[in-house]
Amino acid sequence: MTVSRVINGEQIVRSATKEKVEAAIAALNYSPSAAARSLAGGDETRIGLLYSNPSASYLSEFLVGSLDQASRSGVDLVVEKWDEETAIDTVVDHLLRGRINGVILPPPLCDHQAMKDALKAADIVAVAVATGEAPADMSAVSIDDHAAALAMTRHLIALGHRRIGFIKGHPNQSASQRRFEGYGDALAEAGIELDETLVEQGYFTYRSGLDAAERILALPEPPTAIFASNDDMAAAAVAIAHRSGLDVPGDLTVCGFDDTSLATTIWPELTTIRQPISAMSRAAVELLVRQIKARKGKSGEKPSHLLLDYELIRRQSDAVPH
Repeated sequence: MTVSRVINGEQIVRSATKEKVEAAIAALNYSPSAAARSLAGGDETRIGLLYSNPSASYLSEFLVGSLDQASRSGVDLVVEKWDEETAIDTVVDHLLRGRINGVILPPPLCDHQAMKDALKAADIVAVAVATGEAPADMSAVSIDDHAAALAMTRHLIALGHRRIGFIKGHPNQSASQRRFEGYGDALAEAGIELDETLVEQGYFTYRSGLDAAERILALPEPPTAIFASNDDMAAAAVAIAHRSGLDVPGDLTVCGFDDTSLATTIWPELTTIRQPISAMSRAAVELLVRQIKARKGKSGEKPSHLLLDYELIRRQSDAVPH
């Protein structure tokens, strides 16, 4: 306590004692931790990134953006993993004990209603990222998944493809359904009937992409193109095509979604939808910090829904059908 009083310039410390403390500080080359001091004073802002996502490439981009914006905003970022074996109440209690002021929820937790309800009950402000349906009572950052999938399917149709396979994303994420609807709407506007045999369920994992692509390519009349709901599953489709003796894109066009680092580390490089993952996570951190500060200042802020732009990136994995 005496050392704290000297460091903070309080006048109630005797001169002789103050001199001893200052001499010890000089001898030890001590400087107080700004983070610890702000924590003690209750001024520190600590935000959590709660994740449960199977795609390492997606998470790495998300984390880079989050860390960058947390540093710019002068807040501490705590990264926590959650799996379904851990009770939600346990996770929320852990966040509360860690003095977390707010939480970023990337997919799939952006659509996990029980988790969102638990955070709300604990009075922890949260921002959902990459959800297909922005919640009415929570801020969110996303892209228009329907429009993006519509654009990619239109692109494939413009190349001349008529039998286009589709690998769905995990059904626990609303963005998956929005992407499937975009695919279906593009086929409908081109007068192409949706063939359910060309649609397979995936789970945003490489393994699920292997299984889905294998089933699609085993059809008596396989497609000339496959559009996968993320890059991991698209990369798996390329692997299955190569294993089947098919050239990509000569014999089979393959396209993905997200434009993670994986899209440019396989051959051929993937044509894909660029979802600005890092920019979305940065925007989520900025939005969360603003809401936390508004709450500390006793001025409530209504939930905000930010819609960022996507981009169709064409590389070497698409071509006209032969």
